[in-house]
Amino acid sequence: MTEEKLTYKDAGVDTKEGERAVSLMKDHVKKTFNANVLTGLGSFGSLFKLDLTGIKEPVLVAGTDGVGTKLKIAFLTDKHDTVGQDCVAMCVNDVLCQGAKPLFFLDYIATGKVEAEKVADIVKGVADGCVLGECALVGGETAEMPDFYAEGEYDMAGFAVGVVDRSKIIDGSKIKKGDVLVGIPSSGIHSNGYSLVRKLFFDKMKLKATDYVAELGKTLGNALITPTKIYTKACNAVLSKEKVSGIIHITGGGFFENIPRIIPEGLGVKIDVGSWPILPIFQYIQKCGNIEPNEMFATFNMGIGMIMVVSAERAETVMTLLREAGEEPSVIGKIVSGEGVCLC
Repeated sequence: MTEEKLTYKDAGVDTKEGERAVSLMKDHVKKTFNANVLTGLGSFGSLFKLDLTGIKEPVLVAGTDGVGTKLKIAFLTDKHDTVGQDCVAMCVNDVLCQGAKPLFFLDYIATGKVEAEKVADIVKGVADGCVLGECALVGGETAEMPDFYAEGEYDMAGFAVGVVDRSKIIDGSKIKKGDVLVGIPSSGIHSNGYSLVRKLFFDKMKLKATDYVAELGKTLGNALITPTKIYTKACNAVLSKEKVSGIIHITGGGFFENIPRIIPEGLGVKIDVGSWPILPIFQYIQKCGNIEPNEMFATFNMGIGMIMVVSAERAETVMTLLREAGEEPSVIGKIVSGEGVCLC
């Protein structure tokens, strides 16, 4: 009796489709390369030459993260060319908080079945994010894992590395009473709080991603898929000319968890809630879910994606630099005696 010959493709892994995906993503990846990238696509390891001009004692700063359940919105809208930017943003924005210059990024995409065009779209978003983050996409991995993910679904994560001179590390230790918080606007929900969002809109309210929402001026799906903002340009504009005592990425945990991470013991923060415009998406979430203000600020960025803590006398100069970089900053609070975060 002749035994049937089994192939890898029979087991659910199509290496040819994987090769096609790599071919489709090449141009997206190459647009992130700079003179420091010493390897092309396909090498086992990625080589990146360090440019240490002006840096006396280099310190590497690393960050890793994913996109979370925002990916479910990509599945619902069948839009996959922006979540890669979310992945880059979640990593690069964390690295920026230490005063580091982002250098390079690597991505990891896992799916049950590789669809070349979809993977290329995802990587396009990653490359777009790297351009905004001013870092090179030096490598990545696309893993095909049959029977592990639902049909049409995938997960992704990323890893960013930056460098900072040890003398210029920003860790919050120099924050003092009287300093002010300069808030830089977000682009929307970013990549946190989507489990609550999905439960509210899709489970409780039975809305669809294609439903037009007058309060938002667009479909619900388009509002929710808006990519996370990347703050490299804003941080470079300020850090090249001014001293900053602290930088805070408003990510998972909102205001109440992220701000205290860098505030010295014995100091607290007063936030003036009326000092910046709350984005319509947050007003709509709060109204539809009848959500308490503290819960909103503990879950979402509420329209502020990044905060710089600076001396009161330098605040206006910092905001001028941010405006020149295309931002619309606001003084949103101040450092006071005490502890924790108080909404005023």
